[in-house]
Order: sequence, then structure tokens, then C-alpha cells
Amino acid sequence: MKHYQRLGELLVSRGLITEEQLTAGLEQQRSTGSPLGEILASRGYVGRLTLYKVLSEQLGVEYVSGNLREFMEMGDRRIAQKFSPSLLNKKLFFPLKQENGELLLLTPHLQDSEIDAIAKKVLRPTLIKKLLATELDIIMLVEWSFKENILEEAVSGLFYRSPAESSVTVFTPLQVLAGFSALALFLYWIFRAPMSAFAFFMAVVNFFYLAQVLFKFLLSMVGAKHELEGAVSKEEVEALRTEELPIYSVLVPLFKEPQVLPRLIESLENLDYPSEKLDILLLLEEEDTATMEKAKTLHPPANIRFITIPASSPQTKPKACNYGLAFARGEYVTIYDAEDVPEADQLKKAVAAFKKYPDYYVCFQAALNYFNRDENFLTRMFTLEYSYWYDYMLTGLDRLGLPIPLGGTSNHFPTDKLRELGGWDPFNVTEDADLGIRACGRGYRVGILNSTTFEEANKRVGSWIRQRSRWQKGYAQTFLVHNRHPLGFLRKVGPKGFFTLQIFIGGSVAGNFVAPILWAVFAYWLITGTTALEPIFPGVLLYVGTFNLLIGNFLGIYLSMIAVFKRKFYSLTPYAIASPIYWLLGSVGSWRAVWQLFTKPFYWEKTTHGITEVELNIK
Repeated sequence: MKHYQRLGELLVSRGLITEEQLTAGLEQQRSTGSPLGEILASRGYVGRLTLYKVLSEQLGVEYVSGNLREFMEMGDRRIAQKFSPSLLNKKLFFPLKQENGELLLLTPHLQDSEIDAIAKKVLRPTLIKKLLATELDIIMLVEWSFKENILEEAVSGLFYRSPAESSVTVFTPLQVLAGFSALALFLYWIFRAPMSAFAFFMAVVNFFYLAQVLFKFLLSMVGAKHELEGAVSKEEVEALRTEELPIYSVLVPLFKEPQVLPRLIESLENLDYPSEKLDILLLLEEEDTATMEKAKTLHPPANIRFITIPASSPQTKPKACNYGLAFARGEYVTIYDAEDVPEADQLKKAVAAFKKYPDYYVCFQAALNYFNRDENFLTRMFTLEYSYWYDYMLTGLDRLGLPIPLGGTSNHFPTDKLRELGGWDPFNVTEDADLGIRACGRGYRVGILNSTTFEEANKRVGSWIRQRSRWQKGYAQTFLVHNRHPLGFLRKVGPKGFFTLQIFIGGSVAGNFVAPILWAVFAYWLITGTTALEPIFPGVLLYVGTFNLLIGNFLGIYLSMIAVFKRKFYSLTPYAIASPIYWLLGSVGSWRAVWQLFTKPFYWEKTTHGITEVELNIK
């Protein structure tokens, strides 16, 4: 304590911080046990470079940041490459060179004996000489030594280790053969007996549609019985000891979104978590100079780091997250999108959940909802859908122990287990849903966290359709990947899990795809009164089709109406009547998704954010 008080007094005497800032820093140090310098820098009281210059003078140790390029030129990357980049980033050290038994090592933690022990175990030096470097220096050095390896792992790691779980191949040869064979047989059937062929087609479509409707209704009823306040209680969060909270990494992939950065940084600063234990990584594409320049002008606190993603294909969010994962220092890691505003205690709730529940829980998914829900018709319908999805459907899946497709943000993982799973599939455009299913196949479970992250709902039809087509395309990719070896997947997840993949993931795409066909058939009959359709709706099929049309659509509208109850968004209830219009937009997205699955399967359609006129008070 005395050493850090002297540091604080030195900073105050030079006018670099105020007495009030020092007092606040010391108070937080007593609560968390963290080094005072890290606290002051993470709160933005003093710049990282300034802090380390003062530390260098105080400790009488050379500070390398000003001459880092020179040190890199004299260094030997082969020495560092005897360690994993994740270890170097986590422990924050970098072995620069070793000559005649003397190891030159850079680190911001000069007194950390664990670093000495790790270096001695691997390199066996006779003497270790330490020089002072910042966190950013270590990141730069790790990139210098491992950039190609990290990028290759981000792009191809999952494919190399488990090609059957990678979407880099859209259709396997067996799937192509099965698809063409089924199509050929159906066309032959149409040629020989068209009415019976169309009757068979309608039977498959209607029974599949019926199964989807009933399954979603079951999930909704199960989810309706359980309030959001179920996973972690307020008392369990308050029982967490601040000094025992682990480092928590937050990955924020960004691409051409400078306009949302001020709100993003504000929302991250409002997280109720010790600032010096937050490891926030803004993941910026190499070509995106506008977002990088904007980020620099905001002068974010020292716990926010910039990671530049090298240009390569595919240019997707999961590839960026994989690259950033190599630099994550936290025991836990989560993902936030650029426009996200998570509830302040979300990270603490996640820590409490991992402490409370068994080790086979690999992820806790927070609910997502929208802060601009009343902006226009589309945002109201989107909010109804999200409320239904996260507050009812996913809760139902959780309670029944079924596979849960993750959302694209606010999913929390133990970092080591996420790396064990292989991270995200960079070729799957709904990498989140795929990861949730893959985790289930590996014997893990996903839980639902009683916390919400608020996002910006798409308010433009064209942008909404592009986003929906990406989601539907990714669900189709996930369905295809995990059905490559259906019997093997069945053995892994059991009948219930297998059924969930077929109906919940495959049915999501198929249902939206075939709905316009069913509606068109009904509209044709309604307008013309023709009897020509009777042969394709024989016997019981007519009743199933009628049930789907009347009861199925009514249930869909009813479930949209009750979706608002848990959050008391009662003003949205009347809009549920307009659900068929909204579903029609979803069908447009589904047809577009199927087309892109064949033409450009890995294309990531960017959603534009920062266009809402709704202001959100995140305090």
C-alpha cells in the first residue's frame, strides 16, 4: 500500500491527477486489491503513457514505449513463439531475446513472480532482466510475433481441427447427391402423376408447418411460466466479493460505425464492474480508418484497447471475434455489438451464474430487446418478435434442456471453454446460433441470464430484409452443418435435441420459405372458388391445412400479443394483429437467403446502426 501511495502522491505533485481522484483510486484499491496505477488509468484519470513514465522514474527501470521499434529490431521472435499468444496476453509479458543465459523480458508487472516462474520453466535463463512496457506494447509485440498464426487460426482453426463442424463447405457431396436425387424423383413423379406428387408436397409442407407451430406453442407456454427473475437473484449478485471478481474481457466488433462510438463507450463505462478488471477490446477492420480515427478522438480510458483485424477473407464478424479472442485476458468473455446498451450489472450476474450452476454450462445468454421500440411500425413489430423470442421461446428451450441457438451479442463464456470449442465459425453468418448447437453437441448446456441488453431496432425495410436474409442464411448453414452426420448428431444430443435442430432451426427457414406458397394457394381458392385444388388436399390433409391456416396463424398472432406481458410493453399489443404483414417481410428475407446460400454463402450483409432518432438515457 505504501508504494502505491507514493505513486499517487507523485502524480498529484506533478499535477497529473487531483487529490479527489487519488482518494477515489485509493478507495477502489481497498475494495478490489488492484494496483493503484491500473485503477487510475482504467478510470481515465491519467493516460497510460504518462503513468508508465512516472513509474519508470520512480522505480529506476527503463521504459521501452518510446523506443519500441528499436527493441523489436533487436528482438528474436523465435523466443516468444515458445509461448502461446494467449498466455503472453493474459500474463502481460514478452520475452524479447536471450543471450548467454540472460533473458530480456518486457512487462508492465515488474514484481510478478509468476511471470518469472513461467519464463524459467520454458526458457531456463540464468538471469532475467525486466524492462517496463505497457499493455499496448505487449499487444503490439505479440502481433509482431504471431500475426500470421493468429489470423490463420481465426480463419481456418475450426476447419483444420473439425472440418465436419465448419461451414466452409456449404454442401457435402452426400448432401448434393441426396438433394439432386430427391429433386429428380419429385420431377419424375410430377411427370407421371402430377396430382399425387403435389398432394405429397402439400402433405410434407403442412405436417412440417404443423409440427413447427405446435413446438413453438409448447415452448412459449413453458417459457410463460417462468419469469425473467430466475437465473440469478439480486442477493447472489450482492454477495460477490469485489476483490475476488475476475478479469472480464469484452469483445466489440466494429465496422464502419463511427457514429455509434460515443454511446458505445458511455454504455461500457456504465458497466457496474471494477474498471481495472475490465478488458475491453474494440475490434476494428484494417480498412475502417474512419471508425479508428473517431475512436482515437474520444480518448477512451486505458481499459479499452484497439485491435486491428488484418484484411482477409471472409470479412465477417466471427472472424474478427476469433482474432480478438487471442488477445482476451479475462477469465470470462462476452460479445457486444456497437449499438448495445447492456444493463449495468450484467457482467456481475454472469459471474454469479457461473459460480451457481454446474460446470457443464458453457454460456449464459442475456436477453435482447430494443430501446427504440416505438419509433415506427417496423420497430414495434421487431420488438414484439424479440420479446417473444428471448422472453418465451429461449426460456422454454432452457427449461426443457434443449439446444439453444445463441444471439449475436451478450453471450457470456468462460474464455478457456470458448477456445476449447474452437471459437466461432468465420464462414457461418449466424455464428452465434451455430456455436450454441455445437456446444450442445459437445456435451455442454447454454443457460438464459436474467439480464437485458438494449439494441437499436432496424427501422428501414430494406435494411431489415438484408439483416433477416443473413439470419435465415446462417440458420440454413447451421442446419446443413449439423445434419452432415445426422445419426452421429442424434447420438450426441438425443432425440429431443435432434428434433429441435430439425424443427426450430430448419423449420425457421422452411416455414418462412413455404408460407407464401400456402397463402397463395388459399388466396387462389378464395378468389376463384375453384375445385381444381381438391385432389391435392385429400382427406385429412384438408383439415391439417385448414388448421394451419386458421389456428396456426391465430396462435402466431396470439403469441405476439402475449410477448409484451413480461416487460409490460402493453402499447404494442394492438400491433400483433398486423403480424401477417411482418411475416411476409420475413418470407422475402428467407427467399433471398436461400438464393444467397447458393450464390454467395459467406457474404456478410452489414446492418447500418446509429440512424435512430430515439435518445436513450443509459444512466
